[in-house]
Amino acid sequence: MGSQISASNYAGPADSRRAGRRPVFGGIDLGTNNCRMLVGTPAPQGFYVLDSFSRVVRLGEGLYETGRLSPHAMERAIESLRICAARARRWSGDAETGPIRLRAIATEACRQAENGAEFISRAREATGLPLEIINPREEAELAVESCAPLIARAGRRALLFDIGGGSTEIAWVRMNGASAPALIGYLSVPVGVVTLSERCANSCYTAEGFQCLVEDIAALLRPFEAVHRIGEEIRRGGVLMVGTSGTVTTLAGMSLKLDRYRRGLVDGLTLTRQAVDAALAEARALGRDGLRQHPCIGAERVDFVLPGCAIFAAIHELWQVPRLLVADRGLREGMLLRLMRGPRAPRKGSIHA
Repeated sequence: MGSQISASNYAGPADSRRAGRRPVFGGIDLGTNNCRMLVGTPAPQGFYVLDSFSRVVRLGEGLYETGRLSPHAMERAIESLRICAARARRWSGDAETGPIRLRAIATEACRQAENGAEFISRAREATGLPLEIINPREEAELAVESCAPLIARAGRRALLFDIGGGSTEIAWVRMNGASAPALIGYLSVPVGVVTLSERCANSCYTAEGFQCLVEDIAALLRPFEAVHRIGEEIRRGGVLMVGTSGTVTTLAGMSLKLDRYRRGLVDGLTLTRQAVDAALAEARALGRDGLRQHPCIGAERVDFVLPGCAIFAAIHELWQVPRLLVADRGLREGMLLRLMRGPRAPRKGSIHA
């Protein structure tokens, strides 16, 4: 068993400053497909990244069929969490920094699985990390929080979506001028790139099958549209659409014709509808072999590209915003920004930048 890593045991920013050392914060996001970690220290405009880690663990593999996390998937995830825990301990022992203040979260796979809570207990015991399952609302909030510096350029509203491995989160956000943006409503659709690839991966490679998937997903989004009348707001103008997921950043890389993926060129990029349509058409035309060989994709992610494109296409067709803002950031960044604000920061309701 690893020694316990508890966020409550870590010094806060004030403690580290008094000791004359840089405060350090960490966020771990265990998703349906990936395990990611980010470590940073506050900067005038956000934070400096000190360390990062990402590994495909496929925690949700087989979940759609069995309703449970498989032994192999759980072991892959725990092994990656052990790496994250070791890195966190190294930063806590750094002579130039204070003890790391860290949060570790799990999302849709653990929410859905019959043995999700059992896995969390096992992972905490094995790694010492304070791993917890968050609900869909907080997942949407963290996604918005991570993108707050980008959506500051929005007019009246922002529509943010995050296509994950096991679910897709939609956040409808009101902009309040100089004040923090507020979450008007959110939707968590139990469809992600992993679950969709297991259900109907081959369907994505035919025109008819792809369109059927798009229509099925759009049907899951329409009740949210009926409540919030987002289409009317879009027609009035002043609505910014923000996409934060591997699907969207991959399509952005394809649109830019990159010879390898470069975050600095993608994060904050604005794509017109015409550019989005062209990237979606290119991804579908490449087929499995072409996608595998593409420098922004590769063999490890090839099975998830077209399922993600089907989810994105449904959002793109239902809400026809003229431009898409691409964000290569997510829950890890949102956790760090919240931690850096300190314990008095609200956890629910409005999103504070």
